[in-house]
Amino acid sequence: MFQIQTTSNFSELSEKITNMLINIYCAKCIGIQAVPVNVEVDINSGIGIHLVGLADIAVKESLLRIMTALQSLGFHIPGKKIVINLAPADMHKNGSGYDLPIALGIIAASGQRNLPALTRYIIMGELGLDASVRPVAGAIPIAEFSAKMGLDGCILPKESAMEASELQGIKVFGVSTLTDVLRVLEDPDNAEDLLTKPVTNDEKVQYSYMDFADIVGQEEAKRGLEIAAAGGHNAIMIGSPGSGKTSMAKAMIGIMPQMTTEEAIETSKIYSVAGQHHTSRGLIRERPFRAPHYSASLAAIIGGGNGDNILPGEVSLAENGILFLDEMSLLPKSVMEALRSPLEDRKVTISRLRSKVDYPASFMLVAASNPCPCGYFGIRGRCSCTPAQRQSYISRLSGPIMDRIDIQLTVNPVPPSKLVHKQRAETSSAIAARVRVAREIQACRFAGCSIHVNAEMSGEMADRFCNLTDECKVLIEELANRLGLSARAFTRILKLSRTIADLEVAREICEKQGSYEEYIQEQLANDCSWPHIQPRHIMEAVGYRFLDRMNMMM
Repeated sequence: MFQIQTTSNFSELSEKITNMLINIYCAKCIGIQAVPVNVEVDINSGIGIHLVGLADIAVKESLLRIMTALQSLGFHIPGKKIVINLAPADMHKNGSGYDLPIALGIIAASGQRNLPALTRYIIMGELGLDASVRPVAGAIPIAEFSAKMGLDGCILPKESAMEASELQGIKVFGVSTLTDVLRVLEDPDNAEDLLTKPVTNDEKVQYSYMDFADIVGQEEAKRGLEIAAAGGHNAIMIGSPGSGKTSMAKAMIGIMPQMTTEEAIETSKIYSVAGQHHTSRGLIRERPFRAPHYSASLAAIIGGGNGDNILPGEVSLAENGILFLDEMSLLPKSVMEALRSPLEDRKVTISRLRSKVDYPASFMLVAASNPCPCGYFGIRGRCSCTPAQRQSYISRLSGPIMDRIDIQLTVNPVPPSKLVHKQRAETSSAIAARVRVAREIQACRFAGCSIHVNAEMSGEMADRFCNLTDECKVLIEELANRLGLSARAFTRILKLSRTIADLEVAREICEKQGSYEEYIQEQLANDCSWPHIQPRHIMEAVGYRFLDRMNMMM
């Protein structure tokens, strides 16, 4: 309890205070969704400040900050009983974002300022001792929630408001001090200079990526990664140290298509909730590239936290981008097995005693691993591992995990002759052009569906969009019997063949360098399985699924 000592400076004001209940709209993020929280302030006979409503220690500590901030602007603290209720009372409140609404509630309930627009906005922000307003997490879900509630908009710290600057049809005021907030609430029409404006193209950051042209050799691996990017397929590279696995993984971002507005909003929500958003850039337009260390904990990879304050992990922070797991075979077994669900369902569910949160996890897994503990198996005279050691090492990549990785690549060391006589390879921009066209074929194919790329197809959709000729049916049946394919592996080969066929047509379209949007739509309107899968596409797809991994275990 925070005790107030009355002084003669505001005793007269205290006598004039009547029983007045003030309600301010706030929000709390659970996952990437915002839920309503009301800050109720009542001033009545008595003494002291009472904060109720399952507030955590960060919220309780805010009272000293708030009182100091109010006094710094010349406001008086009423010598009455101040009751602050955070409703609903059965939901935990955490963080410092309730500072601003509590301060406004005290100002309004004590009658020191008339704030006619107080109930028209969601208000969140942390107060400094000098009444400055500091950023809070979850600005984008909060801004969207204000529109769903039918309010006029929201008032957020300037840095946080920048996150939501590109959201359409949502009025977001970005404030730097408590004085700015009072301006908005007294007369919103005369505070339009505080409205956040979308980031212009000149202000957006231009990103630079490693170019595939700078990576010597490894043409087969580059081809596999191009297919992975075109269809959103998971990929793993197994090879010795120094063969270029990490470089090729980093270069993949440069061949990925630009995010759509919907993808940018979804990704930005996750970073906003996690408090990792680049606040000066508006929405995140760069596809994420997350590369956690193999020693990362289960909570760091999947997500976790205390109580209902559950934060996203790396699988969610990689949403619409790439999760790169270097030395995947060294991951803890618990982490390895926990990856199975997000790889299959493209979401992760984190359960605690009092709460359960769903986070999206639609990422493309790119992994790398050495073939053995020393890393040099297959290089004459350099491997010192026994067959048992090699088998134990590579078997850490369990069957269920490998079954969910469509493209499995063996990466051999680059011959010295190629290193000496370097030849510049195909650029990332040229590869990106084919990937972009292949993605547009898929966008037209899946128009009206809930998916965007071939890797996301269900078994039923694979049957519909991967129509096979009689020759292809005979071939894939023979391969399934010979290799003992599971139902999942069978479907994934179909989806991978679909992407290879799309990419083949994309190459032809890029070579013609003409307008292709209408052509793609016309072809798919007549035949949803266009372009047709050929036996060569199936053979290539099978080759990516079953490489030399089993031989390594021998």
